[in-house]
Amino acid sequence: MTTGYQKRIAQGWGAAMGRTVFWLGLTFALSASSAYAEKSSDFFSSYKQYNDAGKAFLDKINPKTGPIDLAEGIHLDLKGKFYFLNKKDAVSVLTEAWGNPPDAGSDAIGMIFPSNYDPIADNNWGIELRWEKIGYVDDGDAASINYSELLSSMKADTLSGNDQRVKDGFPPITLIGWASPPVYDAVNKRLHWAKELQFGNDAVHTLNYDVRFLGREGVFVMSYIANVEQLPEIKQSLDEVLGLAGFSAGKRYTDFLPGTDTVAAVGIGGLIAGKLAAKAGLLAVALIALKKFGLILLVPLAGLWRLIRGNRKASS
Repeated sequence: MTTGYQKRIAQGWGAAMGRTVFWLGLTFALSASSAYAEKSSDFFSSYKQYNDAGKAFLDKINPKTGPIDLAEGIHLDLKGKFYFLNKKDAVSVLTEAWGNPPDAGSDAIGMIFPSNYDPIADNNWGIELRWEKIGYVDDGDAASINYSELLSSMKADTLSGNDQRVKDGFPPITLIGWASPPVYDAVNKRLHWAKELQFGNDAVHTLNYDVRFLGREGVFVMSYIANVEQLPEIKQSLDEVLGLAGFSAGKRYTDFLPGTDTVAAVGIGGLIAGKLAAKAGLLAVALIALKKFGLILLVPLAGLWRLIRGNRKASS
């Protein structure tokens, strides 16, 4: 059933999206690599539901599950419940399939998805993976943070950046509040929180759910790409997601060498508030990225997804 929001998005993108998805579909069909055709058809149980354009896109990506070793001593154990796409495939999903601008995912080292969703499925979600080599984050402030005061400060910071965002051609952002308040696990050195954001006057709010794993030299970041309506499912997945990642010996938080290793310019509160980005003059860029990964995530439901499944529906 098409929601009012989907209808509005479809009307907004209309003919332009129709032309875009036609050429995307043709590009997928021409550029697909047959090397992964059998693997993709076996890996995704939904594979046969798609038309040629959808199958061609799935054929060109290489999903992996089980143990995954990333750079900087980061290790994932997906245990068959999630699958991993490398940077190249992640960028393809973000740009070609989900309609984001060409620079989307430029800082990503990959993405993971729940095994019950292929990357072009309706109502899907994914998690972008990044490595931020900012140094050792001193967590001494964690126990004393007043999250209500922090939220008020973050709302003010978001509001103050709206004039520039509008000048840059993006809608203003309203930080509604915590979709899930910050939680810091001091034992395992893991931090997670979620913000509810509104872009312009949009009725469907964006979910910005972030997970941070603290290491000796920086922070491993997992950023959910979803909307607020998916929050219950996201929360249900959280315990499993928190158990997916870890650092190898020598790269762990406890391996920090005082006086030798670099210390980050922020603590736990700064990570949540994005203060490091603000100090580097990147806060506006980070918030624009939220727009890309939140709002435009829904475009394939009105565009490419209809192209991919349209033939099947028309013939039924």
